[in-house]
Amino acid sequence: MNLAWPTFNACMNGASAVCLGAGYWFIRRGDRGRHRASMILAALFSAVFLVSYLAYHAKVGDVHFLGQGWIRPVYFTILITHVVLALSVPVFAVLLLTWAFQGKFSRHKALARWAWPIWMYVSVTGVVVYLMLYTMKFS
Repeated sequence: MNLAWPTFNACMNGASAVCLGAGYWFIRRGDRGRHRASMILAALFSAVFLVSYLAYHAKVGDVHFLGQGWIRPVYFTILITHVVLALSVPVFAVLLLTWAFQGKFSRHKALARWAWPIWMYVSVTGVVVYLMLYTMKFS
C-alpha cells in the first residue's frame, strides 16, 4: 500500500495542530500579528487536508481498521468523535476568520473559546487515526 497520500494528509493535520497551538500561545501573550499568521496557516493546512482527504477517499474508497481486541473500540471511539467534531471545523474556521477580518473581535473571541479546542482535537486525532490505521502492525 502506498502511504504517501495518507502521510501527507496526516502531516497537514499535524501542521494545523502546531499552528493552532502557536496561535493560542501568541494571543495569550497579546501578539495579534503572529496570532493572525498562525491561525491563517492553520486554516490553510486544514483546507489542504480536507481537499486532499476527499480526493484520496474518492479514489481509494474506505480503508478498514484491522486491529482486534481492546484496540478496536479505542480506535472507533477516537474515529467517531473525530469525524463528528470535524464536521463543525470548516464552519468554525470560516466564521472565525470572517469575524477577525471584519474586526468583530468580541464575536471572534466568544466562538474561539469553543471552536479552538474542537479544532485542536480534530487536528490531533487526525494524526492519531492515521497512526492507528496505517502504522500499527496486526497479525
